[in-house]
Amino acid sequence: MSYLQYFALKKSPFSLTPDPGFLFLTEKHREALAGLLFAVTHRKGFMVLTGEAGTGKTTLVQKLLLSTPMTRAQFSVIVNPALSRAELLETILMDFGEREIPASKPLRLVLLKNLLLRAQREGKTSVLVVDEAHLLQGELLEEVRLLSNLETTEHKLLQIVLAGQDELNSVLNSTAMRPVRQRIAVKMHIDPLTDAEVRRYLQTRWARADSPRPLPFSEEAMRAIGQISGGIPRLVNVICDAALVNAYGTGVTSVDGTQIEEVARDLGLGAITNGHSPMNGHAPVNGHAAVNGHVAVNGHAAVNGHAAVNGHAPATVPAPVNGHPAVPRLAVEPAVPEFLPIERKQEVIAIPAALERYIPSKPESPRFWKIGTWFKPAQQRNQ
Repeated sequence: MSYLQYFALKKSPFSLTPDPGFLFLTEKHREALAGLLFAVTHRKGFMVLTGEAGTGKTTLVQKLLLSTPMTRAQFSVIVNPALSRAELLETILMDFGEREIPASKPLRLVLLKNLLLRAQREGKTSVLVVDEAHLLQGELLEEVRLLSNLETTEHKLLQIVLAGQDELNSVLNSTAMRPVRQRIAVKMHIDPLTDAEVRRYLQTRWARADSPRPLPFSEEAMRAIGQISGGIPRLVNVICDAALVNAYGTGVTSVDGTQIEEVARDLGLGAITNGHSPMNGHAPVNGHAAVNGHVAVNGHAAVNGHAAVNGHAPATVPAPVNGHPAVPRLAVEPAVPEFLPIERKQEVIAIPAALERYIPSKPESPRFWKIGTWFKPAQQRNQ
């Protein structure tokens, strides 16, 4: 017996496998999915999808693949970008159904173009998806860019989706990647879940696992899950799965905040300390948050980068002597505590302009397939 039977679950609600059936669409996920569909169906050419590790990029890509009729599109998905330029081209040809691949690169390029032209005549859109694109080396990214040159006078023959972590933006912002940046038609970003979205995420996945029992996580537990995971869906799944295993092992049917913290410690994740959530990767000390990168001591915040000790603030920093910076002195000379540096949180990347700026001024009917019903409740789709 596993916790699935213990909680009367038909499916694992918090599996780490990117199952589109459990896809939880926040506003940003919905916008990203709509952007991918729009760019693919309108043959925009180059698309970029970024987000922190574990935010659901691969699941969105899987949703795109599974929801697109195979009679309307063909996909090549690169899940491991650690390839040579020759291996990349060979993988694309195999994904498009070619088994007899010539040895020379010119013949491979001719074969690829013929495959793309044939797909276009059959009414299919050809799509290349590169997952983990932040790992692409410069020469391989340049090869991908050159493939985007395959086009007719009217359309791009190959639609390219680059999906990767936030480091992909740094790669694309380099001077050498300027030709690639100029070709990006649609750029989307996925944010971590908010606390309210974490609660709805848990409820949605539990409901889709088809259990007659209510969600076993208390309000305190859900708050702890959101704070410890940082809103990363993958970490939410890891914590919840371990918590359910722990509940099954101890014979309880509900999970509270204390159990979540215990699981987080076992997993090596940042737990909540003294009722405060971790700040920039470091827990507060004695219930006091760090100030300006230094931990407050005895309830007194740091001043000018130095911690106050026993209620005494540091004296004014003396002027430099003989060209050398002076060492600041405290009014009382105690043993200086060891400060805990706090990591700077990575700057949140700005969300691109609204999707409406890509939409043609003249409304057009969908070229290939309808996507409006995706976002309707199941009851309406079945009507």
